[in-house]
Amino acid sequence: MQLEIRPDPAEVGRARRWARSRIAGSGIASDEPLAETLVLLVSELVTNAVLHTGSPAVLRLSLPGATGEDAATVRLEVADASTRAPVPRCAGDDATNGRGLALVDGLADRWGWSAEGAGKRIWCELDRCAPPPAPAATPATCGTRTPATAAGAATPCAAPVCTAPACATAYEQPARTGPAFDGLAYEAV
Repeated sequence: MQLEIRPDPAEVGRARRWARSRIAGSGIASDEPLAETLVLLVSELVTNAVLHTGSPAVLRLSLPGATGEDAATVRLEVADASTRAPVPRCAGDDATNGRGLALVDGLADRWGWSAEGAGKRIWCELDRCAPPPAPAATPATCGTRTPATAAGAATPCAAPVCTAPACATAYEQPARTGPAFDGLAYEAV
């Protein structure tokens, strides 16, 4: 599915609303961290296209289960008519912009760009864990702690957690470094 974007800052809000409406019908809950992260990535990439290219763009969103694609990966692409390469910047403490690609790098599992015709395509992907299996029956009194054991000590409940590297949230990802960031480490947000 795709949305045509005009080179107008008002298009950023329209792109976010469009993405939310597509997410709502995809099986991804609107309050799921993946949905929130995806909307933020849409905002960042569309903002970059609108502000830095001055040309129309196309936002494409590939959601789990759509057209037989990998059900665990969400892909977002923004294609524009500018040949200027996206360049991550090191924004100063007082800067009000310049952090978009650092956010994309910190939030997406993968991202990149490629020349396409007379322009380019910037893309990012988010991996989605399958929902964890339902836990075995637990006592009704189990909230944040299990009932006391025979020895009298209470232990924390074991909630199923996805530990696959691809399923780390933005909060669990390591700091990013590299020549694109002039050797500075950007902590994940």
